[in-house]
Amino acid sequence: MEILKKSLTQLKVHISKGEISCEAVTSQFLQQTKKLNPGINAFITINDGALEKAHELDRRHKKGETLGELSGLPIAIKDLICTRGLKTTAASKALSNFIPPYSSTVFRKLDEADAINIGKTNLDEFAMGSSNETSFYGPCKNPWNKDYVPGGSSGGSAAAVAGFMAPASVGTDTGGSIRQPASFCGVVGLKPTYGRVSRYGIVAFASSLDQAGPITKNVKDAALLAKVLCGRDKMDSTTSYNEVPNWLEGLNSDMSKVVIGLPKEYFNSDMIDNDVRSRINETIVLLKSKGARFKDVSLPSLSTSISVYYLICTSEASSNLSRYDGVRYGHRANFSKRKAENILEFYSRTRGEAFGEEVKRRIITGTFALSSGYYEAYYLKACRVRRVLQDEYVKALSECDVLLSPVVSSTAFKLGVKDENPLNTYNNDLFTTAANLVGAPALSVPIGFGENKMPIGVQLMGRAYDEQSILNVGQAIEEGLKIKEHANVV
Repeated sequence: MEILKKSLTQLKVHISKGEISCEAVTSQFLQQTKKLNPGINAFITINDGALEKAHELDRRHKKGETLGELSGLPIAIKDLICTRGLKTTAASKALSNFIPPYSSTVFRKLDEADAINIGKTNLDEFAMGSSNETSFYGPCKNPWNKDYVPGGSSGGSAAAVAGFMAPASVGTDTGGSIRQPASFCGVVGLKPTYGRVSRYGIVAFASSLDQAGPITKNVKDAALLAKVLCGRDKMDSTTSYNEVPNWLEGLNSDMSKVVIGLPKEYFNSDMIDNDVRSRINETIVLLKSKGARFKDVSLPSLSTSISVYYLICTSEASSNLSRYDGVRYGHRANFSKRKAENILEFYSRTRGEAFGEEVKRRIITGTFALSSGYYEAYYLKACRVRRVLQDEYVKALSECDVLLSPVVSSTAFKLGVKDENPLNTYNNDLFTTAANLVGAPALSVPIGFGENKMPIGVQLMGRAYDEQSILNVGQAIEEGLKIKEHANVV
């Protein structure tokens, strides 16, 4: 049995029937991880306790005990998500030796479902970046071609799945950080509706935008894993009381009654590469052949989304990252040779050493936007435009079931090419930030490849709490395109 190429749902069936042990599955993925990680750098920490838990699950299974929904399935976890007793770094020097005394709700839910944490994946520092090049632990590389980025900030999570180092992973998405790497790495990435997944124990970047979600090999796996992650949590007051459906059981690829909106502001963009445009057009033709109807819709304020997003996320980052001062935990500058003359010097030396260039840039930008005399002109105005954009999304989705667009304007770019001008990287988020600003669920599904043989994805956005609709359209695309290629690593 080719364990590494099996999907999450397939492995679940094999394990439940006793056709393969949890230990055998975990062992294979650990071997693949240890073999490939030196070259790809998808993991910051590999969990050496994974086999021990797998062995315990096999023992319980033989005794006839009822096991959890993800019993024995290895899951990679973004190193922004707190795991009690296992290092959580946020890919930053600031937390390079931080071992959380508690677990996040996301990890607790996975643990209660008997999933196995295979390790903590690489990311852009504090999730600030779109290429996984800002990590204190070095850039992650794309398993399809190691000269290219895997995307970010959840680059390690996407690379782990694309490189068959884990059958599924958990990432976080603040402005596209699940969907963009999923597109670049040829896997499926789901950002649930804001409030579906608890943020408790997830290192905060921008609290009104952050949302955790699954990265998987196919849509069925995303539906399975999302159900485990979602749900009300008393530790996070922003989580929703809405019931979490069984999206896997509800999957339906019948498109005969589905209306799909095409936002003209996305498709009129001259930034979209020909490869991406061609694959998107082929996907539209496929969905039409399955009975879907298409409708042109408009989101007039979409052109402001990048500016609004970066004003809001940097402002919230400035506030959230003020806690890393070297007093209670995390990195502290060495004052043994020269003591700090005052508290200001203590903070500035510690934070100056702890944060990378991109994190500093965003803290400074956000602090400026929140400063006296500029708060109303920048942050408050951005919040008002955000509300206008949200109203436009609600109106557009009152006319259709799902919005379809590119995830990114191009395939993955080469390592190092966007370092010189950060604005080039920021513009890469053109198609993804709006879903976070309005809190909508969004899905990235593979639809083919560019001339450089790198993957391309399509983005599907839905109404709040209607993940089922975007998963259904994603399933129809997956069944219709039947993409068989995979990264040449097994």
